[in-house]
Amino acid sequence: MSTDGCRSVLLLIPTLTGGGAERVVVTLLRHLDRSKFRLTLAVVDIRKAVFQDDIPEDVEFINLGCSRVRYALPRIIRLIWKRKPAVVFSTLGHLNLALAIVRPILPDGVRYIGRESSIVSETLRCYPLPRWWRWAYRRFYHRFDTVVCQSRYMRDDLVENFGFPATKAVVIHNPTDFERIHHLAREPFPIKLEHEEGENLGPAVRLVAAGRLSYTKGYDILIEALSLCNDPRLHLTLLGEGPLRNDLKRLAQEKGVAHQIRFAGFQKNPYPFFAQADAFVLSSRFEGLPNVVLEALACGTPVIATPAPGGVKEILEGVEGCVVADSVTAEALAKGIDHWKAISRRPLAMDVVAPFSVQNIIRQYQSMFLE
Repeated sequence: MSTDGCRSVLLLIPTLTGGGAERVVVTLLRHLDRSKFRLTLAVVDIRKAVFQDDIPEDVEFINLGCSRVRYALPRIIRLIWKRKPAVVFSTLGHLNLALAIVRPILPDGVRYIGRESSIVSETLRCYPLPRWWRWAYRRFYHRFDTVVCQSRYMRDDLVENFGFPATKAVVIHNPTDFERIHHLAREPFPIKLEHEEGENLGPAVRLVAAGRLSYTKGYDILIEALSLCNDPRLHLTLLGEGPLRNDLKRLAQEKGVAHQIRFAGFQKNPYPFFAQADAFVLSSRFEGLPNVVLEALACGTPVIATPAPGGVKEILEGVEGCVVADSVTAEALAKGIDHWKAISRRPLAMDVVAPFSVQNIIRQYQSMFLE
């Protein structure tokens, strides 16, 4: 507890690049009640940071100046001992696990809370030495006082597959700042969503997708689905950067749909693209709770999605105008796109995203930090 009566919270994150976890942390920093909390953000590596300018001025910012979590760990330990905050809140699995391992040498009287950003079982499949990681999660992760999961599926995976105590696992969805999204959605953007239309094709059907160009996001599935739809009116704007960019461009050429796809790169403000698209497409192989789906819905844009393990169904089930494919395959996603084209278009009911409002989610985080 700090001397001014506010509870001190130290937030730890590996980077401030353009990911969902980073966006969630920035949203928390904007909205947590300053009469209750004094906030400090420590970042392991601020290279390629895109959200640094979005950190509120009254938040103490600490650059740990390291390229990897393991190099930063001694500095994190010293920082926690020096500050002895009421709460340490960390996000992203490898940083969380590092803190859990060193918990015995960290000060008592501090509440340690981790936030998982994805489904642990699925994420570890992509790691080198996955058996070691699974063992480490089972052995050390229970040292957290609380772990925040974004969806029920994530919580069940952590409890059932890693023996994490169910009493320590809480489900708090990602916060969606509707007011900010609506404001940013009205801003101009550097490229147009409209594509050239051939003769007699009719108006283009504008699809948008956003996220890191990586295996888990399933953009290879989306490109193949676009090919299977065999509809030259379909045009996709793909927002994001990542290691598979060249491979995905090559696949688009092979499938004969390169002229229907615009690789627009990372966009710090994706919301004008969402708002002006006819539909947002999520092609992920697995997800925690996809922020982009909530943000697209907040822009009034319907969503076509794979039934990715995680929180996708928790968001979209029963939402009129949206489509969840039958399986995580190109064939099923193509059928989902065709089905969406056939249904009548109506304005989305905004109450579908009300449970994810920033006000509702912030209340849950504040209650947890104050326990």
